[in-house]
Amino acid sequence: MVGKSLLPRLADAGWHVEALSRQARIAGQPVEEDARVVFRQFEKSDCDHATFLAGNGEITHWVSLAPIWVLPDYFPMLIAHRARRVVALSSTSVFTKKTSSDLAEQSTADKLRNGEQRFIAWAEANRIEWVILRPTLIYGLGRDRNICEIARFIARFGFFPLFSAAQGLRQPVHVEDVAAACIAALQSTPAGHHAYDLSGAERLTYREMIARVFRAMDKPERFIIVPLFIFRLAIACMRIWPRFRSWSAAMAERMNTDLVFDHTDAMRDLGYAPRPFRPGKMDLPIPE
Repeated sequence: MVGKSLLPRLADAGWHVEALSRQARIAGQPVEEDARVVFRQFEKSDCDHATFLAGNGEITHWVSLAPIWVLPDYFPMLIAHRARRVVALSSTSVFTKKTSSDLAEQSTADKLRNGEQRFIAWAEANRIEWVILRPTLIYGLGRDRNICEIARFIARFGFFPLFSAAQGLRQPVHVEDVAAACIAALQSTPAGHHAYDLSGAERLTYREMIARVFRAMDKPERFIIVPLFIFRLAIACMRIWPRFRSWSAAMAERMNTDLVFDHTDAMRDLGYAPRPFRPGKMDLPIPE
């Protein structure tokens, strides 16, 4: 999703862009349709050979949109092409999920933290400038796994369940703002050797966030307040649908927890200017 937004922006900014992916398509759109982008499909094993991409010689600036814990697999390729700056996407989940009651979420937080630490250590040892970007809850373009999953639930059931008052604060961030931050991180001199939290412009309650999804869908707001034990049971039943397999009761537990982050540093060094949370039709799920 971030790649779909980032690639044309890079080309518009005058960069020569090479897009590497293990998939033939990125975010459902063939990258090769944009003549300004050189698309290459590759496997992890390709990274073990310094000859991969050798015809392109020096490639100094890189953006990694893969999970940061798999970035070490690509270190040989980055070294072979004499990388000088690498921007890597992480997540604020490294903080928010480390104490989750869900073991899978704890594991994700651990992998994020270990990935960040390995990336920094490798970059410092090889005198490569590193930048880490940690978005909060990303939405946009109708393909995210956050707001779109909420919209799909509403479309299927006509309501949304809440645990208690659901007053925990959230800061959804649009994918276009994340892509803009990636480009700025490639070029900003002060950004080298720094990590930045990328949060949305607004702090709104979880309940209000869901209410705005209802409004974007032109549907009446319908909430059902359920006890946590009912929520746990409902989540267990919903997991029979592949679409909701990643949902967990820990999501309900966090509905009353503030998950907010200061993006002042990103504003100063990256010119980061996120938009308020106003999802439009283009941000809703694409019909399947």
